[in-house]
Amino acid sequence: MPRAPQTLDAEAIRSWCAGALVALGREREEIDAINVYPVADGDTGTNLYLTVESAARSVEEAFGAAGDPAAGLPDVAEVIRAMAHGALLGARGNSGTILSQLLRGMAAVLAGGSDGDHLARALAGAADAARQAVAHPVEGTVLTVACAAAEACAGGGELVTVATRAYEGARSALERTPGQLDVLRRAGVVDAGGRGLVTVLGALVESLTGEAQDRPAPPAHRPVLDPGCDAEGGGPGYEVIYLLEAEDAAVERLRARLDALGESLVVVGGDGLWNVHVHVDDAGAAVEAGVEAGRPYRIRITHFEGAAAGPPPEPVQRAVVAVLPGEGLAGLCAEAGATTLLALPGEPPSAAELAEAVRRAHAREVVLLPNDTDLRQAAAAAAEQARAEGIRVALIPTRAAVQGIAALAVHEPDRRFDEDVVAMTAAAGATRYAELAVAERQSFTSAGVCQAGDVLGLIEGDVAVIGQDLTTTARTVLDRMLSAGGELVTLIVAADTPPDLARTLERHVRATYLAVDTTTYEAGAGAPALLIGVE
Repeated sequence: MPRAPQTLDAEAIRSWCAGALVALGREREEIDAINVYPVADGDTGTNLYLTVESAARSVEEAFGAAGDPAAGLPDVAEVIRAMAHGALLGARGNSGTILSQLLRGMAAVLAGGSDGDHLARALAGAADAARQAVAHPVEGTVLTVACAAAEACAGGGELVTVATRAYEGARSALERTPGQLDVLRRAGVVDAGGRGLVTVLGALVESLTGEAQDRPAPPAHRPVLDPGCDAEGGGPGYEVIYLLEAEDAAVERLRARLDALGESLVVVGGDGLWNVHVHVDDAGAAVEAGVEAGRPYRIRITHFEGAAAGPPPEPVQRAVVAVLPGEGLAGLCAEAGATTLLALPGEPPSAAELAEAVRRAHAREVVLLPNDTDLRQAAAAAAEQARAEGIRVALIPTRAAVQGIAALAVHEPDRRFDEDVVAMTAAAGATRYAELAVAERQSFTSAGVCQAGDVLGLIEGDVAVIGQDLTTTARTVLDRMLSAGGELVTLIVAADTPPDLARTLERHVRATYLAVDTTTYEAGAGAPALLIGVE
């Protein structure tokens, strides 16, 4: 019988991370089904899976960076830090954000040693770090389960013994959560985040012993939800998550401001990089607070769409999933009934995120609008993944947000699926698009050489105009597009675009092209300065 390991090595951590990903993938739907706190939106298992998927990817990159086999494996400190950093970058939802802080807390201790005593201290440090990251800790949640895991192995010992005691302590604490949190008791379930943490700790024991651990028993029935079951009680309508580069002092001010704006505030990280999670009614204000604190990016805004009203919705027949470059447009399309995913320049959503958005639509048939040429491959991969899960998906290769809006405008869910897809595809294809951007450096373009600071007018993805100011360049681009005809001009302006630009262009169209109508939308923060569509 092989001797039990006395220390965690790089391969053991790699095995743990991979095993946790497999286990969460297997149990994702079960964990989603019991998700009633803090919002009954049925995505805790999925969020934990995506968080660990990012951690696993970072661990594999650490092994790949070792390069030459002669250089040997990366050391334990490097791998555990990679795992924690990957989780921080990819954290999703309240549960994923807390898990990333738990891993970060463990990494801080395990980087200095990886025997049983260090693991016990790492679990204690992780529990403390996670509790400090939550603005208003609540008992009966993943925080309680993490503390119980640490307490069960306090004092240390052999590595396998410590890991096993932590797992058993977490399982026992999980079973007690319905008695600590009334929303769980009424629904007849244990805490979903705590359930996910038990899965992660079980994977650690399995990586050390080679033996699968007994899983917590699934609920005997579907969670029972009533109007008072949601802990938020008809709370905020949006979940906002973003990565933030900022100094510690700025983050403390940000915490205070976000705590006043919303609920379920969790801020994790350190050393200049943070992951911010909050539930708010004013998503724009939450993002603006991040801008004041530092540089927010990978911004994700999710509309809860009435999650607090009852059980996870039954699948509808058809839905539209659209990727949008700004929270204003995302809100607009959400009001029109679309499930939206926010994308910022340089931060496109992954295939996994697109596939999750398709699932979140809770529909048997889904029309996917990527609204970006660079997202075509990721969207195709997401569509294939969803089809493998039994969802009928049609991918309309929209190349810009204005094409997606045109497609959404003619969407009729009562039509036959194929007919609806044809009509939406035709509307998108009949919409020519342009974008205005500012050159960051000198470069050669299809319209000649541009200098840093020049305004670039791109038509159908190619630079067609190089100008010195936004208004003149926009008018030139618009005239070129309308020279080929058109009936409707759509203008989409970003939050930092001069407010008179759209009005100037509208007056120009009315004065020059008598039969052409214009409509203007506000994209909000993060979008290109100006998007133009001509139908």
